[in-house]
Order: sequence, then C-alpha cells, then structure tokens
Amino acid sequence: MEKKLLGAQIKRARKQCGMTAESLAEACNMDTTYLRQIESGHKMPSLQMFIILCRELKVSPAVLLADYLPTPEYEERDYLHELDRTLTPDQRALIKALSETVANRMDK
Repeated sequence: MEKKLLGAQIKRARKQCGMTAESLAEACNMDTTYLRQIESGHKMPSLQMFIILCRELKVSPAVLLADYLPTPEYEERDYLHELDRTLTPDQRALIKALSETVANRMDK
C-alpha cells in the first residue's frame, strides 16, 4: 500500500472537516508530529489508529482507501458520502423523502 496516497487522503479528509492537524491529533490522542508523518507518507498508521482516524474524521474506511478500491460501487458510495457531508439537515430530509418515494414507486 502506498503510504503517500493514504496520507494524502487522510489530509484531504481532515481539511474537508475543517480540522487542523493539531486538533485531529489531539482527538486521536496522538502526537501532531506523528500525524504529519502519516499525512506526508513517511509513516503508516496501525490498523487501530486508522480506525480512530476514520472515526474522528467521520469517514468510512472506503473513503480513505478510495485509491485502492476504485470500483463503481465504491465510487458511488463515496460520492453519496461526500454529498451527505455538505447537506443541511433540511436538504438531507428532503433527499431522504424523495429517495423513499422513488424506491416505493419502483417496487410497485
């Protein structure tokens, strides 16, 4: 696994969350220097730390591993996940209602 690709995905997700390296490192209970080494591709996080990063960044592992899982199924899920992160609660409720309506009509 390419450390630089994973590190870049983690950094991208962190910035999308509006977090600084310091705030993410603190939330993950790790040293900021270690996080910067991960983001720059010099270090690979342990599985446990990867899970903590996913939790604190509020992303699925598939989002951070997107460069390694480039299938249409994952791309669609990632698109929906990224879209969901930008929606207001009202927009999310509207999309949910529309999706349920479409699904119910397709079942008939």
